[in-house]
Amino acid sequence: MKFLSLQHIAIEDPGTFKDFLLEDGHTLTTIQLDEGDTIPSNLNEFDAMLCMGGPMDTHMEKEYPWLVPEKKAIAEYVLNLEKPFLGFCLGCQLLGEVLGGKVIQSSPPEIGVLDIHSQDDIKSDPVFNFLPSSFKALQWHSYEVAGLEDNQNISILGSSPTTKYQIFGYKKLAYGIQFHLEIRNKTVDDWAEVPEYKNALEQSLGSEALPEMKKAVNAEIVTMQDQCKMLYQNFLKLIND
Repeated sequence: MKFLSLQHIAIEDPGTFKDFLLEDGHTLTTIQLDEGDTIPSNLNEFDAMLCMGGPMDTHMEKEYPWLVPEKKAIAEYVLNLEKPFLGFCLGCQLLGEVLGGKVIQSSPPEIGVLDIHSQDDIKSDPVFNFLPSSFKALQWHSYEVAGLEDNQNISILGSSPTTKYQIFGYKKLAYGIQFHLEIRNKTVDDWAEVPEYKNALEQSLGSEALPEMKKAVNAEIVTMQDQCKMLYQNFLKLIND
């Protein structure tokens, strides 16, 4: 299988999802947009597209002009080619915008290891049917998707008390995940080195929040990585169907 990964900062790659696919012998083409990489013109040669997180927001097209061709590429891949797509955090928000929604500021920001509740539709979903009715996930976002209610092809699969679209699917082929299942053991330490992430963490949880964040993640990391493996395995089946 040939995967394409759209990335916005080098340390936010597909994480354990990437580790699983490389272990299985699949290929991954990484487009580091913030470093000037160009999105391939023939997107149809890829079996699936991944879109990762980043410290920028979807509306920052003047500051990050590559967001414009990125949105066009996602629209081409999902709406025209109708091929499997998986977007994490910023990637989730980009998908939401492409599907006709809007991205709004979260009130409050969701940062920490927080509860997510699965919706009834998740039981029949080919990708996320493994998730329990309630589970904990790493959140680190200040914006979120809204306004997809009129799109009849959208299924809400998971929500939190303040964020409706924690997981959503489009035609059971493209998915947005607002939280992070793909984390490795060092992810929190690595992300805490990014000024925007560090500032968001401290503004939400205080200047000494990092040790507590790491403790909370460590308590759930095995479960999160097991869930990511199930996500990967189900997504692979979707590609093969």
